[in-house]
Amino acid sequence: MPLRDITDLEKLKKINAALVSRVERSMDQQGNAFSLFQTAISLENRVRTRTEELHSTLRRLEQSNIDLSAAKENAELANLSKTRFLAAASHDVLQPLNAAHLSVSALAEVQTSDEGRKLVRQVERSLETMEDLLRTLLDISKLDAGVVQPDIGDVNLETLFSSLRSDFLPVADMKGLTLKFRPVNELVRSDRTLLRRILQNILSNALHYTRSGGVLVGTRHRGDTIRIDVADTGCGIPDDQREAVFEEFHRGTIPADAGLAGGGLGLGLAIVRRIAAALGHPVTFSSKVGHGTIFHIDVPVGIGATADAIANAADMERPRGYGLFGTKVLLVENDAEVLQAMTSLLERWQCLVRAATSTDDALDLLGDTAWVPDIVIADQHLDGGDLGTATVAEVRDYLGRAVPALIVTADGSEAIAKAARAAGIELMRKPLKPAQLRALLAHLLA
Repeated sequence: MPLRDITDLEKLKKINAALVSRVERSMDQQGNAFSLFQTAISLENRVRTRTEELHSTLRRLEQSNIDLSAAKENAELANLSKTRFLAAASHDVLQPLNAAHLSVSALAEVQTSDEGRKLVRQVERSLETMEDLLRTLLDISKLDAGVVQPDIGDVNLETLFSSLRSDFLPVADMKGLTLKFRPVNELVRSDRTLLRRILQNILSNALHYTRSGGVLVGTRHRGDTIRIDVADTGCGIPDDQREAVFEEFHRGTIPADAGLAGGGLGLGLAIVRRIAAALGHPVTFSSKVGHGTIFHIDVPVGIGATADAIANAADMERPRGYGLFGTKVLLVENDAEVLQAMTSLLERWQCLVRAATSTDDALDLLGDTAWVPDIVIADQHLDGGDLGTATVAEVRDYLGRAVPALIVTADGSEAIAKAARAAGIELMRKPLKPAQLRALLAHLLA
């Protein structure tokens, strides 16, 4: 119906209201749609922003991982470089140090006055301190670089304790202290050399920081482990130093009334912690200031007897004191100072020495059929790239018999030790202890 034909005013109002209502609903719907559209756009923008932030974070994280990996690799290379440097530096320093040891030993034998012997002993002590420092720094470097691989086997504790007792009893007697090892008939799973190093460092500390009383070493079973206890009656360790004592170059605080001298390198327990970590042997201690300290080392129980105990027992039964008079020694050494010092020392022992600097020189000396060496002593690294083990092999081949031989080297690598063992050659590390050298020569010639 056309609007002009509508005459009812009320009806017209109703129609108008209906139209207005329809328009309003339409506008509301459009408004809601627009609002939703705006919301969707806003959410999309927020999602895009968060996505970009996440990508940026992931990129930064990836770069951080790359940087960390590079830093780890650089740190490992630095550790290896440090180890190689220390090994090379130690080798170069140990060579003249070895010559000094041998020269001082020869000098000691010609001293007739008390003052001369006193001065020689002072020089020997200084050389020993230098050697201990060099070897300990090298050990720490190797342990930090992770290049020390324990040789795990059954270790006879009684044999190990007997060896330690022999080493430390003179130290204890000199200080007027008691040193006791409780008898033990046990095998433990460990590396004999590294376990011995742990115990000797702890024992050294215990005797150093004890003025009266003494040190007691014993064992206790704790399930499938054996706890080794080293107890002393020393000055004790304060609570605020429980972690510091394991740090490098940390020397314990000695009470003023303890009557103890300072000294030591402050590296003993730093070595202990590193070796214990490499072996997986927990090391703990309890201490009371003024009363003493007890160190505990937990070691797994052994699984059966091995050749280790037999070999160690054989070492202890080696004969001592045989004379070297008239022994013919073929000495192969390329360092002039070491060669001179070693020759002088051997001649003081009444040995007949012929010296060479290479394999060819050594073989030339054998051309004199009237002179056949009783023993060969050779450095491992010789002139012309020759190796002492190869020199010994050629000398033996030339003579047609397995003449006793000894490799003397400042190279501490396991490869040389294995090569010497495989060839049936004894091995000693530089710097040499003259008394040990003489005892070993006597044993080889017995």
